[in-house]
Amino acid sequence: MKKLSRDFYLRDVNEVARDLLGKILVHNKTSGIIVEVEAYKGPEDKASHTYNNKRTSRTEIQFREGGFAYVYMIYGMYYCFNVTANLPNMPEAVLVRALEPLDGINLMKERRKTDVIKNLCNGPGKLCTALGIKKDDNGQDLCGEKIYILDGGINNIKIKTSPRINVDYAEEYKDFLWRYYIEENKFVSKKT
Repeated sequence: MKKLSRDFYLRDVNEVARDLLGKILVHNKTSGIIVEVEAYKGPEDKASHTYNNKRTSRTEIQFREGGFAYVYMIYGMYYCFNVTANLPNMPEAVLVRALEPLDGINLMKERRKTDVIKNLCNGPGKLCTALGIKKDDNGQDLCGEKIYILDGGINNIKIKTSPRINVDYAEEYKDFLWRYYIEENKFVSKKT
């Protein structure tokens, strides 16, 4: 298996999101197969942190070329891991919502304080805790050595779509089918 190249990330966010399914996220002695993602399409998307080209110290990483980690905290306690996509100044990102645990499962159990494998990575905050992804991973190059994504994992998958989760504030964008997940995968965070 080889690491995804920069070119993989330099495409429209919805293409990148779909193509991330089945790939392997690796960090800190752990890994998991990406089974659920959501696309956030920059300036036009009312659910995106970069809606209307909003540029802050938190979102600045999205304005670079694709292939970097965008990590932020929600609810004052959980981190979320995103993959930046597209060309410079086209701020798009893919939220990784769920993983199927692969390597380092005992370490994941210890970090998450649970023995229930199904619950280790079935949500964005859970997978960050399980893989040890934290704020200092924000801005990491996914073509580097600290956190990266491998080609491989699961092939020949059936992809389902649905509206994204918890974006009711996004007006008409709340109904866009920009959530992608592997059909019948038991590690998906929420069935629709």
